[in-house]
Amino acid sequence: MRYLILSDIHGNLEALTSVLADAKGRYDSILNCGDLVGYGPDPNAVVEWCRANTPVLIRGNHDKACVGLQDLEWFNPVARKSAVWTSEVLTEQNREFLRDLPKGPRAVDDFQLVHGSPQDEDEYLVSREEAQNAAQFVDRAISFFGHTHVQGGFILHRNGVRYVTTQRLALDRDVAYLLNPGSVGQPRDEDPRAGYLIYSPEERFVEFFRVEYDVMRTQQKILQAGLPELLAYRLQFGK
Repeated sequence: MRYLILSDIHGNLEALTSVLADAKGRYDSILNCGDLVGYGPDPNAVVEWCRANTPVLIRGNHDKACVGLQDLEWFNPVARKSAVWTSEVLTEQNREFLRDLPKGPRAVDDFQLVHGSPQDEDEYLVSREEAQNAAQFVDRAISFFGHTHVQGGFILHRNGVRYVTTQRLALDRDVAYLLNPGSVGQPRDEDPRAGYLIYSPEERFVEFFRVEYDVMRTQQKILQAGLPELLAYRLQFGK
């Protein structure tokens, strides 16, 4: 069994389509670490695809916000405007689906999906110190997380925490991992290409991928929808 791990699609249909084309033939099942919607111009199309094709997924903070499960007070003005717009255009069926998404962690065999961290679904894991703090709440050998929009992650060793710095990672049974597939729809690691990863439990490896997509088309759709210009601009630079 090989898994395609996705996160943070954020209503970006062009990026999702390119990821699926690039990953074709490499996986048997699809899992998702949350934030299907928010920011992007195609929330209904993305949710409908996830409903039909993703057997295991969890909610993200934008999924909660767009269906009234999270206070928008904590969102910046751009994110808040996007959440309000998304809420207004979601179909009732898609709204109910997002509202019913489970909270992470969600166990799958010997690994788990979280959105932010194993302790808190809204927590950002960016630094080694943050990963070290999260390590005490890890009860699976591998935790896949999203939320930061930064591809990579951390190796949790008894001697400390190390960043993941390789594209293909052979998995050691004596350590634990916090791994982020990167954002499909809004990367923030200064690489505008959509991110995803493939995980093979039997072969004991994960491999990170990036793929180009039609950024200009997504930008045009964002502007046509009346969403903040910043959401279109940042896609070009991966910020």
